[in-house]
Amino acid sequence: MDDSQPTLDRAPDDSGYAMGDDAPFQAPVSAEAVRESAREASATAAFAVAQAGRGGRFRHILPSRSGKLITGLVIVGLITLFGIFGPMIAQPPRDSDNDALLPPSAEHWLGTTKLGYDVFSQLAWGTRGSLFIGLVAGVVALVLAIVFGVFAGYFGGVADEVLTLFTNIVLVIPGLPVVMVIAAYVQTAEGLGPLARSSLLVALVLGITGWAGSAVVLRAQARSLRTREYVAAARVAGERPARIIFVEILPNLVPLLAAQFIFGVIFAVLGEAGLSYLGLGPTGSITLGTMLNDAQTGQAVGTGAWWWFVPPGLIIAALGAGLSLINFAIDEVVNPKLRLAPENAKRQRQAAKAGKGVADTGAFA
Repeated sequence: MDDSQPTLDRAPDDSGYAMGDDAPFQAPVSAEAVRESAREASATAAFAVAQAGRGGRFRHILPSRSGKLITGLVIVGLITLFGIFGPMIAQPPRDSDNDALLPPSAEHWLGTTKLGYDVFSQLAWGTRGSLFIGLVAGVVALVLAIVFGVFAGYFGGVADEVLTLFTNIVLVIPGLPVVMVIAAYVQTAEGLGPLARSSLLVALVLGITGWAGSAVVLRAQARSLRTREYVAAARVAGERPARIIFVEILPNLVPLLAAQFIFGVIFAVLGEAGLSYLGLGPTGSITLGTMLNDAQTGQAVGTGAWWWFVPPGLIIAALGAGLSLINFAIDEVVNPKLRLAPENAKRQRQAAKAGKGVADTGAFA
């Protein structure tokens, strides 16, 4: 006897419920729910596009709430504003009608020098002069580093060997003695006219002697980037080498170029201060270094005129610290491991306080 039951074909149902043998175990899905999900997905995508248009596309590059970057920008910004607008409100820096060695007062905020010059006025003009030397030297050093670093790393072969050989020679030569010799020789050479013993000449000398270290770093990065797929595609497409370097490679080196430029500015400001303190700085203009030299020759320490040499020294130290903080923040952009290291260390300390074991890799045991 056949106990099988006849199978009835079910008509298609548009009620939104799933059909079939396992229909009792499936959740009902209505057309309205599907349309609602689509609207939510569309709204989420629109919000993401709006956030990207407001600068969200760059947020993954910058370190979140970087105290180093904010502090450095504030310090450097204040010093820059002082160098730009300070000379506008100060008296002439070579005005010797004031009394000599006056302490800070309401009339002379930072006192006067041995020759009666107002220290605040000289500090404002000196800050502007040192910033000018730092910027010019930083640009010159960065251009030379790109030529001897990026070009050598991209072209390779004989060009790489020649440029790298010259870079290594410049790198092993002691920097300060070379700068002293070049500055002493160039400043006494005939035919230079007003350029001799000028701030521009000192900036050029510092820039020409301060590019080798940056060139080594940029060469290594350029050698890595030239093997990337987009560079190979540009080469296959017949792009010129110059366009590949300036369009494909250099934009990917912007954080590193910024870090090397800041390093060049720091080197130039400190180098100018050292040269001027030794009497090899510019004589036709005022810088922070020439102020220190004048204070040293005027026996400011022996006479107790601390207001003569302390302010320029503090400006140099603050400028170097601010630029260094900015450089540290850029390093965190270039190397995200530096950004994550403090957070990982904080987690390990919290785990140690909580009594949890922490493995060598930083993961909780």
